[in-house]
Amino acid sequence: MLIFRTAKPLAGILFLLLLISCDQSQPQQKNETQHQHAVISPSRTTDTLVLAIGGEEEQGYDPTMGWGRYGSPLFQSTLLRYNDALEMEHDLATSYSVSEDRLTWNVDIRLDALFSDGTPLTAEDVAYTFNTAKDSGGLVDLSFMNQAKVTGEHSVSFHLSTPRSTFIHYLRTLGIVPKHAHDRDYGRHPIGSGPYKMVRWDEGQQLIVEANPLYYGKKPAIKRLAFLFLDSDTAFAAAKAGTVQVAAVPQILADKAVEGMRLVRATSVDNRGIMFPCQKAGHEELNGLPVGNDVTADPAIRQAINYAIDRQALVEGVLNGFGTPAYGSVSHLDWEEKATRIKDNNLKKAAALLHEAGWEDHDQDGLLDKEGVVAEFTLLYPADRLIRQSLALAVADMVAPLGIRLKLSGKSWDEIRKVQHSQAVLFGWGSYDPTELYHLFHSRVSGQGYFNPGLYNNPAVDAYLDQALAAATDEEATKFWRAAQWDGSTGVSALGDAPWAWLVNLDHTYLVDQGLDIGTIRVEPHGHGWPITANIVDWHWKEEQNGQGGQGKP
Repeated sequence: MLIFRTAKPLAGILFLLLLISCDQSQPQQKNETQHQHAVISPSRTTDTLVLAIGGEEEQGYDPTMGWGRYGSPLFQSTLLRYNDALEMEHDLATSYSVSEDRLTWNVDIRLDALFSDGTPLTAEDVAYTFNTAKDSGGLVDLSFMNQAKVTGEHSVSFHLSTPRSTFIHYLRTLGIVPKHAHDRDYGRHPIGSGPYKMVRWDEGQQLIVEANPLYYGKKPAIKRLAFLFLDSDTAFAAAKAGTVQVAAVPQILADKAVEGMRLVRATSVDNRGIMFPCQKAGHEELNGLPVGNDVTADPAIRQAINYAIDRQALVEGVLNGFGTPAYGSVSHLDWEEKATRIKDNNLKKAAALLHEAGWEDHDQDGLLDKEGVVAEFTLLYPADRLIRQSLALAVADMVAPLGIRLKLSGKSWDEIRKVQHSQAVLFGWGSYDPTELYHLFHSRVSGQGYFNPGLYNNPAVDAYLDQALAAATDEEATKFWRAAQWDGSTGVSALGDAPWAWLVNLDHTYLVDQGLDIGTIRVEPHGHGWPITANIVDWHWKEEQNGQGGQGKP
C-alpha cells in the first residue's frame, strides 16, 4: 500500500492555475466566446487538462520502489500492458517465451524505444530495472527472481528460483527506468519512455506533465496535464467551480449534478475489508510490536461478524449505491471461488456460531464473554478516509445485536503500522494480479509491511497458494487460487477461517467535462496512482476530433 499526501484546500486552486497558466508555452486568443468558456473551464482553450484525481506519491514516481504497480506508470512504459478489454498485449516487448521448466522467461524488446532524454532504451535498462527492483526493499516483491540477464542488445532473460505463474504481471506493471539516469532522486525527476514526461512537481500542490515527443506509441491528443492534489471534497468543489476538467469525487456526492460535467462510473476490484489479528495475545512479538488479540483470534467471532454484516446495505448506505458487495479480496475476478458468497445479514446463523463456540452473556451486560474474555475489540481506520470511517461505524452497528462491541478509532498510517498485528484494521486492496491472495494470506510473508498483517497461518492454504504460483497454466493456477478460499473443508473465506471480513467493492466515480472523451472505461484496480489514465493516449476533446476546434478555439 502506498501512502498519499494530504491534499490542499480549494483556496489554493486559483494560485495553482495561475502557475499553470504562466507556464503555458502557447499564446491564447482572446475573444468573447473564449472568455465565456473560460468561466466554466479555464484551461479548455489550451492544450492543458486539469485533473484532481489524487495520486501524489510520497516516495516519488520510481517504479523500482512500487510506482505504477496498480495502474499505468504514465512516465515509464512496460514490457506488456492491458488493452481496454483487459487482455494482455505487447508494449516494449515484441515477444516472450517461457522455458519448459518455467524457470526462465525470455523477452525480446522493440528497437525504436527512446527515453525522454533521447537515449535509446536497451536490454541493459530492462535487466537493470528488474534487478534494482528486486534489491530495492520497495513494494515490488521479486524475491523469487534470481537475476535478470542481458542476452542480446534487445533481449533479456529472467531467471527464477521457482516457477511463478504470476510473473507475467511483473512484465505488465514494472515500468522500465534508464540505467544511466537512475539514482536515489529519480522518483522526483523521472525519465522514462512512456507517453508523458514530468515537467514540474510542486509537492503537496500540483504536478505538471507534457506529452513525450519521443514516445514510440500513439501520440496523446492532450499535450499537457496538470494534476492538482486536492482532497475529494475539494475536488468536487473545484469541479463545480469549473476549475478542473476531471475530478475523482466521493461516492456520496457522485449523484449530484454539476453543470458542464458528466458522471463517469468505473467498476473496480478496489475493495474494503476488515483484517482480524488471528493469534492470541501475549505469545510472541514481531519487531518489538504487540501481537495478537484474544477476541479476534477465535474463528467463531470472525465468522459471526462475516455473517452478521449486511453488505448490500453498506453499498446503499455508505457508497450511495456506487459499489457491490464483496465476499473476498478477489470478488468478481476469474479466480474467485463463488461458493464463498455467503448469505449475509444472517444474525441467526451468527448467533448460533457464537453459542456453539461458548460465547454467552454470562453477566447480562449486553456483551458476550468467554472464559473471562469480553467480546469487544478495537477497529482502526485511517483517520482521513471518510468511506472507511463510515463503513466501520455501520459494521459496528450491525454486530452490536450479537453482543459484540467494536471500539472505533481513526489513526494515521504510522500509528496503524505499529498495532496492526494486535488490532483489527479496515484496509483496502484490489489488483488484477492474483499474487495479492498470496500476499494477504500466506504465512511466509506474515508481517512483512502490510502483507498478512493478522499473521494468519493455515498450512493447507499455504500449500494451495504455493501450488497456484507454481502452476504451468492460468487454468491450473485458478483451481488452486479458488481452493485457497474454500476447498470444502478449509480456506480463507467466511466459510473457513475468516481472517478477514470483506465488505464492498467500490465503483470509482469521476466528474468529467462533457466536452472531453476519455475512451473506454476499464475495470479499475485499487485507487493508488491514476487508474483512470491507463488509456490516456485516447483522450481528446470531442470538437478536436471533429476538426471543429482545438487550441485557441472555444
